[in-house]
Amino acid sequence: MNIYAIPPLLTLICFAVLLALVVTHRRKSRIGRLFTIMCIMGIFLNLDMLYGILMRAPHRALHISRLNHLVLVFAIPVYIQFFHAYLNIHNRKWLERLAYLYAVGLMAISQSPVYLKTMQQHFFGMFARGGPLYPFFGVGGIGVTIYVLALLYRAAGQETRSTQKNRLRYVLVGFGWMGFLHGLNALPRMGISIYPPSGLSFIPLVVFAVGLFRCDLLDMGMLIRKGALYSLLTTSLTCLYALVVTLADRFLTGMRFSNTLHFPLLLFLMVALVFSPLKDRIQKIIDRTFFRHQQIYRRTLRHISRTIVSVLNPEAIGRRITQTLVDSMHLRCAAMYIRADDASGYRQLAGVGGYSPVPSSAQGALRRLLQRWTDRSEPLLRQQLMGDSTTRAPAEMLADMGHLGADALLPLRSGEKTAGFLLLGEKRSGALYVPEDIDLLETLASQCALALENAKNYRKAEELSRDLERKVEERTRQLRKALADKEQTQAQLIQSESLAAIGQLVAGTAHELNNPLATVKSLIQSTIEDLVAASPVEGIDDGMIDDLRFADHELSRARAIVTSLLGLSRQRQTFCEAVQVNEVVRGAVRILCSQNRHRHLEIAQTLETDLPIIEGNFANLGQVAVNLIQNAIQALTGSDGRIFLSTRYDARNGEIIFECADTGPGVSSTLRQDVFKPFFTTKPVGQGTGLGLYICHEIVRKHRGTLTLVNPGEQGARFVVRLPVGR
Repeated sequence: MNIYAIPPLLTLICFAVLLALVVTHRRKSRIGRLFTIMCIMGIFLNLDMLYGILMRAPHRALHISRLNHLVLVFAIPVYIQFFHAYLNIHNRKWLERLAYLYAVGLMAISQSPVYLKTMQQHFFGMFARGGPLYPFFGVGGIGVTIYVLALLYRAAGQETRSTQKNRLRYVLVGFGWMGFLHGLNALPRMGISIYPPSGLSFIPLVVFAVGLFRCDLLDMGMLIRKGALYSLLTTSLTCLYALVVTLADRFLTGMRFSNTLHFPLLLFLMVALVFSPLKDRIQKIIDRTFFRHQQIYRRTLRHISRTIVSVLNPEAIGRRITQTLVDSMHLRCAAMYIRADDASGYRQLAGVGGYSPVPSSAQGALRRLLQRWTDRSEPLLRQQLMGDSTTRAPAEMLADMGHLGADALLPLRSGEKTAGFLLLGEKRSGALYVPEDIDLLETLASQCALALENAKNYRKAEELSRDLERKVEERTRQLRKALADKEQTQAQLIQSESLAAIGQLVAGTAHELNNPLATVKSLIQSTIEDLVAASPVEGIDDGMIDDLRFADHELSRARAIVTSLLGLSRQRQTFCEAVQVNEVVRGAVRILCSQNRHRHLEIAQTLETDLPIIEGNFANLGQVAVNLIQNAIQALTGSDGRIFLSTRYDARNGEIIFECADTGPGVSSTLRQDVFKPFFTTKPVGQGTGLGLYICHEIVRKHRGTLTLVNPGEQGARFVVRLPVGR
């Protein structure tokens, strides 16, 4: 076999493999169809070279070359059309039409000697020499190649996304330079004795094939899988082993060594000592070349997926996951979104890089993308959307993902519900997400969803626990307060019963004292009358009579006090007796002045005369007057102070008004609403029951009157009692 036939044979095999991959792939697109045509043309071109190198019949070789050029002349417009479609150039249709017209013109002359004149013998074999008009094809091919290289170079320079920039570089080095090599075939066509440069096209084609699998250059989802490479490696080594066995059997058959036991043993040792280590070595090279970074971040992601389950703070989970993804997978940015508390949408939980947070200008694109992402049980990948022209939605989703700078969205699935999603940017290297990446990320997303669910449940349990503790504390406080109120009520009831008993004792004592006082007073009055009658006759001293009169006056005063005590302590509940309010006030003042004679109190009484008589209970109304005046006396600090008592008749409303005011500290505005409540007191413990004003209020209410605390506008307090005249 001619050694110069090996390069075009390898190039032909590369074109055939690429053609088979594109044809058998399920995803069809305009770019894929144009690429298929280019592969077919590449196969024809290399078949032409092989025929020229291997065949010895010049006329037949020339005829085959001219037939091939019936197809090859259309490489110029197809080449332009492919790169226009790949770079999304839609405003140069005129150039494509012009190129097709140019190709039709070349096709018309391709079978004549003016295009291909004859077969020329070179050191590598025969190669068709161009005629006078062949330079139109050669120059056109070189011009189109330079035009395409310029487009690719400019697009790569303007592209900001690393993924797309890598794709353009692979296309530039692969198909771009392959076209340039094919254009240089014009040199041997013009008679220059050099090896046809297109024979070396397998080199840029290998580069293109690597980019095809690493960056999915044709947007057909053809990414490298480690299992597929290992299977291809195993198949290749098996074929190599079969080839070795076949060659050994062919060349060693008939030799005595081949008929012994040592021959198969030698083959076994060769397999064990050569092929097995060779396979392991090649696998390591594959891993180091294609999957070196994946091995590193897989270990990291597996570790983080095991540790996040123990984290009970959602924000900490989000920060740890996104930071780990950015660091281990070398992403430009990453963000985690979870469902909002009101279930109206999603909120960002954490973000790293350009997603900390996601810019407000990109929020609209994110909302539109989520609306179009209907199947949230599967990841949404940018590379899957590219090349899918079945509907309009993929193009719109691609635009939104481009605005976001996102390459992948992975759902956080918890059972049948989507708890959130991961928004991942592109890799810094520009590499795509291979299927192994997606499998690992889906596992991580499931673990993350479980961790978020655990954290959510823990937070709910914690809130329930705190709420329960608050309720227990509140209930305990209420029980303690109720127990204290009960004890206070019991003490006050005991005190009230004691006071009632004392009141009964005072009533009995006053009643018993009233009789002897009346007797003594009667005797003194009789004695005074006798002495007055006998003094002119017997000359009795007037001083003795004055002393007896003073004693009679003091006895009258003592009897009035006892009468007041007896009237105030009566327990009758009838309200039908006639009551003179002024008498009630005077009786209360007489009692309290006796008790507080050591204090220099000034009690100013302004009692209106001729007040109407009201129907009521004298004892109960006296208790009201005593309590109000007693409170006023107790409110005065020290031994000095003034108390103002007044009565008047309000003829317009038919009410008798009794007012009691003092010059004490008064009652603060915060306590005024509570002064008439039972058991409310501002006095120190043991000095008040908190029932005085409450009882007064109830007594006045039973008399269909009102008892109010009025703000006097200055220091002190002023209580006003209003009692209706008619019942």
